[in-house]
Amino acid sequence: MTPFTALMGFFLLSSAGLAAPALADAPTVPEMPTIPSYEVAMTAYNAVAAQTDGDPHITASGAYSNPEVVAARSRDLKDELPFGTIIEIDGPASKQNTCGYDVVSPILGYRVIADTMNARFTNRVDVLFDTDANFTMANGTVKNASTIFGVCRGMTIRVVGHIDPARMQKLPKTQEQLASIVTGELAKDGALALK
Repeated sequence: MTPFTALMGFFLLSSAGLAAPALADAPTVPEMPTIPSYEVAMTAYNAVAAQTDGDPHITASGAYSNPEVVAARSRDLKDELPFGTIIEIDGPASKQNTCGYDVVSPILGYRVIADTMNARFTNRVDVLFDTDANFTMANGTVKNASTIFGVCRGMTIRVVGHIDPARMQKLPKTQEQLASIVTGELAKDGALALK
């Protein structure tokens, strides 16, 4: 037996009875919640008969078609984005995207998933804009935000909260009210509290 082997054996045998220091007193770092995000194509629509099914003033969830806060999702996203999901919208991933996001982004805000798109669309979110949300273009023509927006590919949406689906008829009326739900400032009758 070499001196090195004997020395290793000594250390192994003598340390066998030693316990590792307890880590119970070590501070724990709270785990940050994972915010679900999805990359989707995004379009826009108006609550008019030609762009909706049935009554253009009522969404598939039963909520009023409020262009301040409503968005629709394609049917394949119903599990990821059920009715009542509050989303935050980021611009397209590529600067080469030719959609009108930069023009209409000031009126996007937070949105509540309250409507469903036609079955022919997949991996898509559709933002409801007011029929009066018009912009004057550089050439002097006036266009609605839904037309300007076009199809934006590679958009990132983040889930930032949920409204109880049973309370969809009481959606916030303004972006300010919706933002206060997201930040936790509004708990009017508990009806709009985040789950």
